[in-house]
Amino acid sequence: MSEIITEYRNENTKNIDLLSTIDIVRKINEEDKLVALAIEDETENIARAVDIIAKQFIKGGKLYYFGAGTSGRIGILDASECPPTFGVSPDMVQGIIAGGDKAIRLAVEGAEDNFEQGKKDAEVLTNNDVAVAISASGNPKYLLGVLEKAEENGCKTIALTCNHNAAILEEAGHGICVEVGPEVIAGSSRMKAGSVQKMVLNMLTTGAMIKIGKTYENFMIDLMPTNEKLKDRAIRIVSEIAGVKVSTALETLMNCDWKVKTAITMLKCKLTKEQAEEALKHNCGVLRRTLNSLIKA
Repeated sequence: MSEIITEYRNENTKNIDLLSTIDIVRKINEEDKLVALAIEDETENIARAVDIIAKQFIKGGKLYYFGAGTSGRIGILDASECPPTFGVSPDMVQGIIAGGDKAIRLAVEGAEDNFEQGKKDAEVLTNNDVAVAISASGNPKYLLGVLEKAEENGCKTIALTCNHNAAILEEAGHGICVEVGPEVIAGSSRMKAGSVQKMVLNMLTTGAMIKIGKTYENFMIDLMPTNEKLKDRAIRIVSEIAGVKVSTALETLMNCDWKVKTAITMLKCKLTKEQAEEALKHNCGVLRRTLNSLIKA
């Protein structure tokens, strides 16, 4: 078995059980500061992963996260946040955890060691999809099963780990390795390694969604206004982009079923709802492309 850095003992925290509460918190914070700096060293590999995912999205493909324990839960969290943020189908980004849905809340013993279950769970993958194998150590047999089946199905594969000796780096088509050193509590990879995973997955989905036109400037123009907070946000977005009063933005949104891009196109280009929707459809739903084509015309 290769060495796993997240299992090492952290010399900076070896006496943490003797510290005051405030010093315990400060020690954890000191270690957490290392996370963003470590990610900085992998930005080029992260960017290549974003491009891989965006390219497959454009083909109609899906993004699947696979992981065991903490890694699986973080993948499910990122996937579940994509529909309300970017207005995409829940099928577009999915998280699959070793041991099934039960493992989201409870540890399922031995799930990460089940190679055959990994292969079975990966049967959903097609040659248009992307599979991201997430693991701090990078060695679960479950993920090796996932990657083997993904390759058989012609699926693009990405490994995300915190261990340069990770087996998944050898098996995946593309690798991201963010080494943050030993954890505050030896082996507790829900800490710095977990923070790495959350931050990198944020970059993968946010970056890919930007690349396929799910934002305009830094606004989430495909958000689904399903509650009062999101409706207020939608009104502010339409008001600012279209350069109109809040009352006008609200009225227009109400007249187009709260579709932010439709409302903006109606207001900026003085179109009816039907005309705006047709223009967006013609430009694959990309707002910037739609506005540019109409303004030039």
